[in-house]
Amino acid sequence: MKRTLILAVLALTMLGSTKAQETQVIGKSNIKLSSKQMTPEALWAMGRIGSYQAAPDGKHIVYQVGYYSVKQNKSHQVLYMMNPDGSGQQLLTKGAKNETDPQWLDNETVAFITGGEIWSMKLDGSDRRQLSKTDGNVEGFQFSPDRSKVIILKSLPFHEVIKKNPDDLPKATGRRVTDLMYRHWDHYVESIQHPFVYTAGDGFAITGNGIDIIEGEPYECPMEPFGGMEQLAWSPDSKTIAYTCRKKTGLEYSISTDSDIFLYDVATKTTRNLCKPADYKAPKVDPTRTLAIQAVNAPENLKNNVGYDQNPQFSPDGKYIAWQSMERDGYEADLNRLCIYNMATGEKSYIDWQSDVDAFCWAPQKDKLAQLYFLSVWHGCCNMYYVDSKKEVKQLTEDWADWTSLQLANDGKHILATRQSLSAPTDIYMVTPGKSIEKTKIEQLSFENKHILDQLQLGKMQQRWVTTSDGKQMLVWVMLPSNYEEGKKYPTLLFCEGGPQSPVSQFWSYRWNFQMMAANGYVVIAPNRHGLPGFGQEWKEQISGDWTGQCMQDYLAAIDDAADNLPFVDKNRLGAVGASFGGFSVYYLAGIHEKRFKAFIAHDGAFNLAAMYTETEENWFSNWEYDEAYWHRPQMPRAKKTYHDSPHKMVEKWDTPILCIHGEKDYRINATQGMSAFNAARMKGIPAELLIFPDENHWVLKPQNGILWQRTFFDFLDKWLK
Repeated sequence: MKRTLILAVLALTMLGSTKAQETQVIGKSNIKLSSKQMTPEALWAMGRIGSYQAAPDGKHIVYQVGYYSVKQNKSHQVLYMMNPDGSGQQLLTKGAKNETDPQWLDNETVAFITGGEIWSMKLDGSDRRQLSKTDGNVEGFQFSPDRSKVIILKSLPFHEVIKKNPDDLPKATGRRVTDLMYRHWDHYVESIQHPFVYTAGDGFAITGNGIDIIEGEPYECPMEPFGGMEQLAWSPDSKTIAYTCRKKTGLEYSISTDSDIFLYDVATKTTRNLCKPADYKAPKVDPTRTLAIQAVNAPENLKNNVGYDQNPQFSPDGKYIAWQSMERDGYEADLNRLCIYNMATGEKSYIDWQSDVDAFCWAPQKDKLAQLYFLSVWHGCCNMYYVDSKKEVKQLTEDWADWTSLQLANDGKHILATRQSLSAPTDIYMVTPGKSIEKTKIEQLSFENKHILDQLQLGKMQQRWVTTSDGKQMLVWVMLPSNYEEGKKYPTLLFCEGGPQSPVSQFWSYRWNFQMMAANGYVVIAPNRHGLPGFGQEWKEQISGDWTGQCMQDYLAAIDDAADNLPFVDKNRLGAVGASFGGFSVYYLAGIHEKRFKAFIAHDGAFNLAAMYTETEENWFSNWEYDEAYWHRPQMPRAKKTYHDSPHKMVEKWDTPILCIHGEKDYRINATQGMSAFNAARMKGIPAELLIFPDENHWVLKPQNGILWQRTFFDFLDKWLK
């Protein structure tokens, strides 16, 4: 397919010796690379596709792309339009302001957010009109199907946990904290989002002050830290709103994952809980022990949906609501099921599937093939499936890829979806479902980074199955160096996944990028160890309470297999790298590796598990994974093992250079963990470095910090492995 490249005004740092003219507008770069190898600059020059939506008549698709300027150290979000076959791509954004969250109002009009307000424009970007007047407070929106009303997300001051400072001390920076959950992810909790319902009039103009659908309630909707508009949904008749909420605060919030789906009647302003009976009372719990053994998770209580319930969607006829549902309270990695709620009877049923449902959408009302479509990871790939009229699951795609989102294309015959892989960033695709994998048609619509990828020499990927110490078969992805030559041996990296229950699938990362590692001349060994989804729930749950057991033996089995059986792996130049639980893994492997590795890199990893128990903000996580608080005597066996095997107790066995990376705004795993590991290594005389980011959280989001991260990462590895 021919593609018209839309060249926005440049503001990206060019590669090699070339330079770009800087302006205030950041857009797509018509970039000429000086090398065939991936560089950090090339990675940050790539456009990142965000939200997208097809017009009601299916004749156009609007979508969002983010571009980054390394020099300006910021991003610019823009909107594009294209035809349903991918042709006729047109840049709609003309200025330097971000434009996000596109949503069709009719076949000719698109709504979007810019400057904290909702605006509209025509197909060609003309006739721009401001629809809302909220003093720039719009953080998300969703028009009702009849376009007479709109949900607007706004933040409100919140002082349930952090008390408001006295008015006569306006420059005071102290925070008076009275309960837990005073920090979440990367910020102090001094405001919470609430959804407001506004009226839309002629020309979609939004009027009035709006009605807060959870007015007076000290709860957030959507839920922190990652929830958005997907956690709310309009009914097809525009009369009710289904929304996600965890109606807890403080200590109760910090130890529980129990969120519910609520139904709000716009006319009567009444609300009912679809997950629990009206007289439900949660059992009392001990906040210092795992909820797995407490009454809240007793078999007779599980029918009350005590785990995560979120992301509701109405069926086209409004007779059902589907949502993602976890069964148990306190377990954030429980099986993510697809729940279907009958609006007439209140009956709940669940799709019988062996892995997590990551995203879903309803099929058209008269679709003869499917009731619902969904995405799920299995054997290291996230593919598309459908649920037929008998509630049986069948597979639609079979790619070495990750399908990451999907939505109906409004014509009822196609699905719009995004797809990525270890070798390609996200693009938009059109999927025409068939009764089988062979009969499903897949067409790529966007080629956002083709002009960069075509200039790069990429590494090739292999799939390998390795026998674990308990006799199971483990999937291992192997990435070859991009300049691979038959007969040569290469330094090799063991990639340790985080989570601890996140898949090693076909993800594309702008930090942990396997192609970047391949471009720097490294083989990557990425095992799907015990504890990861996509191999059955028993395999995934094995890791809870056993962070230092089978999964660590899996890492060693993967790297030993590579060193012994892959002729291109240099067993004398091995490194281990990882983030979050992967960083913990690196710290632990440093004490048990028996000279296998010559270098370690740990990003935002847990080092001292006793300290982390009371440092992390989401206490349900440590309770479930460790079993109980470190001060309990006697301790349950899993807790005793967990605290005994904490990496900080094994530093006496450390003997290998290590790089510790951490963000000081990481409140999930506090920066003191990385600092402590670095300090211990240096005091023991081990060559070590610390890369600390005062302004980053559990991730690295700023362009220049991202470049610094990559350069430091490979400088350290090259020093010790080349």
